Amino acid sequence: MPKINAERLLADQRRLAQFGKYKTGVHRPTFSPQDMEARQWLVAQLTAAGLDAAIDGIGNILGRPRKPGPRLLIGSHSESQNHAGWLDGALGVVYGLEIARAFAEDATCADFPVEVAAFADEEGHFGNFLGSRSFIGDLAEEEIDRSRDHTEGVALRVALERAGLAGRRREQIVPADYIGYLEAHIEQGDYLDRAGLHLGIVTGIVGIWQYRIVFAGEQNHAGTTRMAARKDAGVALVKLCNAIAARFAEITGPRSVWTTGFIRLEPGAPSIVPGGAEMQFQIRDVEVAQLQRFEDALKELVAEADVAGPCRIALESAWKVSPVLMSAPFQEALTQAADHWSPGGAMAMPSAAGHDAQILARKIPAAMLFVPSINGVSHHWTEDTKEEDIALGCQVLADAAESIFRRARG
Repeated sequence: MPKINAERLLADQRRLAQFGKYKTGVHRPTFSPQDMEARQWLVAQLTAAGLDAAIDGIGNILGRPRKPGPRLLIGSHSESQNHAGWLDGALGVVYGLEIARAFAEDATCADFPVEVAAFADEEGHFGNFLGSRSFIGDLAEEEIDRSRDHTEGVALRVALERAGLAGRRREQIVPADYIGYLEAHIEQGDYLDRAGLHLGIVTGIVGIWQYRIVFAGEQNHAGTTRMAARKDAGVALVKLCNAIAARFAEITGPRSVWTTGFIRLEPGAPSIVPGGAEMQFQIRDVEVAQLQRFEDALKELVAEADVAGPCRIALESAWKVSPVLMSAPFQEALTQAADHWSPGGAMAMPSAAGHDAQILARKIPAAMLFVPSINGVSHHWTEDTKEEDIALGCQVLADAAESIFRRARG
């Protein structure tokens, strides 16, 4: 049985958090100098662990074993949201590093080839799961050409060149080379923390459907334009937001969520009636049928508001990621390991956040393990998890990995 070194694990986790350190969290946007420093450090650690490690042309780190036979891929992502937490994504990468070491140090597991990955831009600074989608062959050069950073508008091609990645080959998966993929992550919600549990066995990952809604009104003077004569795009946007909140509450599923995460008014001045507005709207659920109910309702609400006026309103589908079920045999391996190390301390649960595992699952079996987020905080610098839960999660993932290897070899 592989035994992880908890002190080494936590030391690596703390060291990685020094790259882009911000208060008790990190600020490590994709391809920033801090992100690239962290990637180079990870390559050095993976190399020292006996893996052939490198960064490819989209920023993915792959630490490949020198042992023969189908490999088990373990990883996550290492960049962060802006001014966010020290564990989101990074936890799963360091777990992969520690498990590769633990396997190498255990004579009964030394010939099991563990590959470690840190996929680029899972956080979506430039696009939608760019690194893992590139790895499965679902990222065209044309998309790279048109992608830009959502904060400053920097072109992805420019960012790749600044990071020293221009011209590098993008690695792509050969599914036959892999047994599957395991990813560990903080829960990012409060279900485990509220229940006093230590582990979550992920059953499936939500689908995320995102839309752009554009409002065309009439720009005019805020003081001289009569209220009855106004075509205020901002007012139209707010009214639609309220209508969506009311209608969706009537048709929601047990874990459905919806968010208006971005609003822009044109020209965005206090003394001007907005002539244009835009909102980006997102829905999440584990059931395609529920997502479709939401989309049908959204189309009806937009059409009704467009007819009612006074502003014209258009709905565009920005992108869709389908919900994905996790591998049942991998879930079983995780459950058995959890029962061994923490009897009664685990629960089966869906992931309400998107993860690289849902992309890898299109090509190979995949599964996820959660550890608690204290108070459910994530995407904020106060994000944290108890050290004992961090260590427990890594040991459970290591045991599950051993079980998966042994089953694969009969």
